[in-house]
Amino acid sequence: MPKIVFIGAGSTVFAKNLLSDILLLPELSQSHIVLQDIDPVRLETSQIVASKIKNALEVKPQIETTTDQAAALVDADYVITMFQIGGYEPSTKIDFEIPKKYGLNQTIGDTLGIGGIMRAIRTIPPILSVVKDMEKLCPNATLLNYVNPMAMLCQAINNTSSIRNIGLCHSVQHTAQQIATDINIPIDEVQYLCAGINHLAFYLNFEQKTSKETIDLYPLIAEQCKQNAPLRPMPGTKGLSDAVRYEIMNRLGYFVTESSEHFAEYVPWFIKTGHEELIEKYEIPLDEYPRRCEQQIKEWETLRKDLENPDNEIKIKSSNEYGAGIIHSLETGTPRVINGNVSNNHLITNLPENCCVEVPCTVDGDGIHPHHIGELPKQLAALMLTNINVQELTVEAVLKGDRNHIYHAAMFDPHTSTELSLEKIWELVDELLEAHGDMIPAALKN
Repeated sequence: MPKIVFIGAGSTVFAKNLLSDILLLPELSQSHIVLQDIDPVRLETSQIVASKIKNALEVKPQIETTTDQAAALVDADYVITMFQIGGYEPSTKIDFEIPKKYGLNQTIGDTLGIGGIMRAIRTIPPILSVVKDMEKLCPNATLLNYVNPMAMLCQAINNTSSIRNIGLCHSVQHTAQQIATDINIPIDEVQYLCAGINHLAFYLNFEQKTSKETIDLYPLIAEQCKQNAPLRPMPGTKGLSDAVRYEIMNRLGYFVTESSEHFAEYVPWFIKTGHEELIEKYEIPLDEYPRRCEQQIKEWETLRKDLENPDNEIKIKSSNEYGAGIIHSLETGTPRVINGNVSNNHLITNLPENCCVEVPCTVDGDGIHPHHIGELPKQLAALMLTNINVQELTVEAVLKGDRNHIYHAAMFDPHTSTELSLEKIWELVDELLEAHGDMIPAALKN
């Protein structure tokens, strides 16, 4: 049975979902599971949850916990990363509150924009420490990374290591389900080709396949996008609008994978000081990620007590995350197609070589095989390049210890550059780096 290590297992709810997916598969039900986290309190909760899952499914995995990363990784076959560096306090609050002083508003701030840049700077060193330990302790293992900012972390890994890895996000399959719901087509009849970069991948085709025929669904999607965007369910809100990406569909002709609240801060067209009418028109939820964090923190103690209560049963169901399926395919040879983040080695020909792209991948007993896509529609590639430039400059800044490239990344970020002058961008970066203190690599402090 494979040894599967969860790094950041104190992310209890996410760990619960992935562990359930793994143990629901008979071929993986006796796996050696190691839960690792630097927070012993949250780790204990995850251990209790893991035991409940084990008992509920009546399976016999070997489960252990540790706060020691290196000890966890010895002879691992699979490593799943799922951590956040700096947490909501202090780091996320810093990423939102300081830019706001300069008139720079954000929605999520975890993938691009000044918030994504800062998150990458403090997260690349820890993810590379996992990779370096893997090179010593389990060099043949496969790394499944769920940590954001996805593209920047995966590119940093690929630029520094030969460890087999793939970045995993759920935006492709989640959005496919949403589109199918919006146009009233059963998701099990839908097939699609989706490619691009993380959070800026587009459905190049979206079809209904029945026993009799294959139908292009894009005319239905286009008609839907001419109407008012439906509200997408979101806890703690009346629902979130997808007006932004419906607008992008109308303008570019293809539907993007990531939600409107994410997408709005990847481009210069929607969040603009002095144009609050755009915020209202497109129903953009500024400070959405801090709202979610505060809600989760408020609810955590109640949730923890519920999870730890021996009288409460764990509700177990399969998620639509890719992780368990990938492990199953590698172990059993059962082929599956997933969408993953990998190095662009001649996969998308009008995006830079070796940048991080999100493409379909076939997974089987011989490994992970990314699909060749060829050229993307030029308008889609042009949009992606505005984000790739920022990603590559940020990665270079951290790997080379070049502080200048942090300014350059912010300078070329589509949203930041729209809102701030060069002088203010430099001031903002300096203040953010100072505020994050020891979270920032020493080479970037001066």
